[in-house]
Amino acid sequence: MTQLSLFGPREDGPDPKPVSDQTVSLHLLITVKAAPNPSERYGETVCVAGLSVDLQRRGWIRLYPINFRELASDDKFRKYDLVTVTAKPARQDQRRESFRPLMDTMVTKRHLAPWKPRRALLDPYVEDSMCRLNRAARADANAPSLALVRPRAVDGLDVEAHPGWTPEEQRKIDAYIRQPDLFSGQDRTALEPPRFRAYYRYRCHDTGCSGHRQGVLDWELVAFQRRLARSGDDELRAAIRDKFLGELCGPGRDVAFYVGNQAKRAHVFSVLGVYWPPRVSVPRPRRR
Repeated sequence: MTQLSLFGPREDGPDPKPVSDQTVSLHLLITVKAAPNPSERYGETVCVAGLSVDLQRRGWIRLYPINFRELASDDKFRKYDLVTVTAKPARQDQRRESFRPLMDTMVTKRHLAPWKPRRALLDPYVEDSMCRLNRAARADANAPSLALVRPRAVDGLDVEAHPGWTPEEQRKIDAYIRQPDLFSGQDRTALEPPRFRAYYRYRCHDTGCSGHRQGVLDWELVAFQRRLARSGDDELRAAIRDKFLGELCGPGRDVAFYVGNQAKRAHVFSVLGVYWPPRVSVPRPRRR
């Protein structure tokens, strides 16, 4: 599988989706699990993305929707798991990377330990210009909607109070709660919003870059807040900055951001996750 790095990303973007609704078999390295969104049918759905390790279909893949709440515990998968899954092209989503997974076909093969085997697959796909991705998305609906971008400098992390669910999101939650659970017979629970949301501020390597401010949609940000549920607001804000800025984006890390855009607003990209392998030091030449 590491031979994939010999090829690297396609210059013309990811492979197009099949024209028909015929299912395809995908072999992926899971790299992104986005924060859950309210769903009238499932309670909460998540978007998962990964890198195809199949040489016949190179590039990034988005899987949505995934009902993470109702998966059996031993079926849940982690970031950097290698999985196989059967999926159909997502016809209501014009983005060429988007597929609808058939979750009962998903099989976790193994977990890639940090960091060397991960870098062998992912480093050839690291890009250096978020500005270029933005320009392409504005000009072409078929432009890449997923990428891994290494910033020139990470300028900060803004942590703000979460405003709560929108009226439409709350309507979905209320509708889900009202539906009887025919299988367990238990009352359904509502998806709670996190206390805080966060935005990375960074500059990419584009010569004309004036800076980017992108919302963090990473599941790990939500899970981190849940683990520190008893912390006060000031303490939690500080902990988020320490973790997601000080640790993940520290000087000893070759940090890059997994980014993705919105189906209805192609020019709006968010940070879906952080890639943070140790910085590789280049040995100095010996003196003669």
